[in-house]
Parts: sequence; C-alpha cells; structure tokens
Amino acid sequence: MDDSLRDSPGFCSRLFHSVEVKYQYYLDRLTPFTAVRWLIALILLVFFASRIVFLQGFYIVAYAVGIYYLNLFLLFLTPSIDPALEFDVNFYRLEVYDAVFIVLQKILFESGRRRRPSFCRKKTNDEFRPFMRRLPEFKFWYSFMKATVIATTCTFFDFFDVPVFWPILVMYFIILTFLTMKRQIMHMIKYRYIPFTVGKPRMAGKEDTGKVVVG
Repeated sequence: MDDSLRDSPGFCSRLFHSVEVKYQYYLDRLTPFTAVRWLIALILLVFFASRIVFLQGFYIVAYAVGIYYLNLFLLFLTPSIDPALEFDVNFYRLEVYDAVFIVLQKILFESGRRRRPSFCRKKTNDEFRPFMRRLPEFKFWYSFMKATVIATTCTFFDFFDVPVFWPILVMYFIILTFLTMKRQIMHMIKYRYIPFTVGKPRMAGKEDTGKVVVG
C-alpha cells in the first residue's frame, strides 16, 4: 500500500499537468489564426514600449529584447539548409553525372552503335520547392511573445533599471541591424532565393459545365 501511495502523482504534479494540457490545447487552437496571433503580439509590444517611454528607464532591457527580436527575424529569413552547402553538393553531383554520361557514351560508341544515345536529364530547377525556414512562423511568434512577456515583467522590478546613456544603445542597434540585414540580403542575392513561398501551384479540378439547380 505504501508503494502505491508513493507511485501515485501528487496534487502539484497533477495540477501542473492539467495546466500544461490546457495551455497546449489553446496554443493548438490559436495556430491557424496568424493575423490574430500577431495582433496580440503587437498589442503586447506596444504595452512594453509605452512602459519604457513613461518610466524613462529600463533601456538595457529594451536593447536586449531588441537584439533578440533581430536574431529571431534573421532565423525566420534563413533557409533551413545552407544554400552554400547545397550548391557544393549539387555541383559535385553534376560532375559525377557528366563523368558517367561520357563513359556510357564511349562504351556505346565502341560497341558499334553510331547512333547518339539520348539521355534525358530531369530538370530539377523547375520543380516547386516551398521555402523551408530555419525558424518556422509559429515558433517565431511564440519566441517573440515569450521575450516580450519576460521583458515587460522586468520593467516591474527596479533591479533591472540599469542607468545607461540610451542614444548610444539606439545608435548601436541601428548599425547592427543595418549590417546584419545587409549581409542577409547579399546572401539572398548570391544564392538566388526569396524567403517567401511564391507561385504555389493549386490543384485544379475538372471544369463543371452542368446546370446549377437552385433548391
């Protein structure tokens, strides 16, 4: 009997598990509503910014969360697979295919076949491949919300109000944003990718030419 009581979960663990299940349930319900989620994030961000302005402090907290936002945004724009690595692999495959093609052509030519072999390569460049992000949109929003909630909570404690000269932080943040975004844009231009899925094909059914009956 003592073992059964020892193995049974306590009240706190059952309570935390129940809260966690409900929390995950509402997160799953909120997942399809992208505009609503980002509207909530924007309202929370405005509330945090208003506290910074009205209190005239906590600039180091705002700077830290701004750097974190920038990092999340860069991960959101970055593909899950490095294009530089993928380019090297594709180039190596192309060299292998060319070598195999030359060997087969030589073998067929020496065996008496004068007709040129018609090897057709599949064009993989025309395939539709959606942009796969290193940080998906939902995880981007979720991390954004957590960072904003933590930063807003920090504004209620004077311990985090470190005296700093805020114009220097603003200038440094602008320079850092400019340099990182410039590097990201140059990376996009070099490997020719767009961080958004465009031209998604849609399934087209058979055209319905029948009459419409209004009941």
